[in-house]
Formats: sequence, C-alpha cells, structure tokens
Amino acid sequence: MKKRIPYITGFFLFLITEVLIALFIHGGFIRNYFGDVIVVWVVYCFVKMFHVEQNSYITALGVLIFSFLVEFLQYIHIVDILGLGNIKFFRVLIGTSFSFIDLLCYLTCTLVTIVIIFLKSKFKKHFTS
Repeated sequence: MKKRIPYITGFFLFLITEVLIALFIHGGFIRNYFGDVIVVWVVYCFVKMFHVEQNSYITALGVLIFSFLVEFLQYIHIVDILGLGNIKFFRVLIGTSFSFIDLLCYLTCTLVTIVIIFLKSKFKKHFTS
C-alpha cells in the first residue's frame, strides 16, 4: 500500500487541478495546453494506483497511446456517434474537438514523465548503493 500512496495523492491533486482549470479558466495557455499536459498525469497516476509494480516506462507509453486514441476519437466525433452529444458530462469527459497541438501536449508530458522516471531510478540507485 505504501508504494501506491504517491500515485493516489498525485491522482487526486492533478484531478482537482484539472477540475479547477475546467471550471475557472476559460482560455489561454493554462486552459488550452497545460490542462492537456496534466490530464496525462491524471491517467498515469490512476493506472499506477492499481498497477504499481507495472514497468513505469510501459505505463507512460500506454497512457500516451490511450491519449492519442481519445484524441483521434474526438476527430471522428465519437460523442455524437454514440448519441451522447447532448450530454455535457460526456462532451467534457471525452472531448469534442481534435487538435494536433493536443497530441504534442500529450507527447511532451509523456517525455517529461519518462525523464522523471529515469532520474528517479538513478537517484534511488545512487542512494541505495
């Protein structure tokens, strides 16, 4: 359980940040780009809460693939195809607009995550040797 605590904490902190951005920031860099970065960390922490022993690099790449998939589903207007287009919750949850910039945000966040994983492993090895 102790290994899960950082991921549980991260999940809730990033999720709360996402909700606050969605509710109170209506444009600009934070809403348009940083929110897309944070959502990758929300999903990453969520997955790691349940699969803490899973290879972190694989988890990060899996989250990137999932993020790209959701973005491409937005491209084909999946919310409308599923008949959920008039339900605001699903429009916000799944999203309704495709953007190549969003893909770059997801990729950037994943690269930052991989660097953090790498540095954390080096830091841990340095102090346990």
